[in-house]
Amino acid sequence: MSEASIAVPAPIKRNASGDILGTGRRKTSVARVRIRSGQGKITINERSLENYFPNVRQQESLLAPLSQTGKRNEIDVIVRVTGGGITGQADACKLGIARALKQYDATVEEALRDSALLTRDSRMKERKKYGLRGARRGTQFSKR
Repeated sequence: MSEASIAVPAPIKRNASGDILGTGRRKTSVARVRIRSGQGKITINERSLENYFPNVRQQESLLAPLSQTGKRNEIDVIVRVTGGGITGQADACKLGIARALKQYDATVEEALRDSALLTRDSRMKERKKYGLRGARRGTQFSKR
């Protein structure tokens, strides 16, 4: 068997303090996620989850990877998120947490993939074209 046919696992991304890193993106939002073993504390831009995302829908979206894998009370999550709106930021955090969890514990990858938590939502705003008022809207027609 040749050396080229052996699959080499991707290296685990860690920072200097040993935290596992994950990056999530959605629309124009970018979330940089760090996870470590702990009691389930979640911090977003140095604020608590309930304080940063008061809407329950965004809280559930962000917690989906943790609840799907059953690691809600085992891992501390620290997130730095910038850009976009509140829903885009929540979904960026969700993807970042899922990617970091995949590196933290390789056995949860299948559960995350089955729930579509590792899939990047590629929908972006369409650019404005010249001669038009927006991406597709033209100018109003004037008969006179």
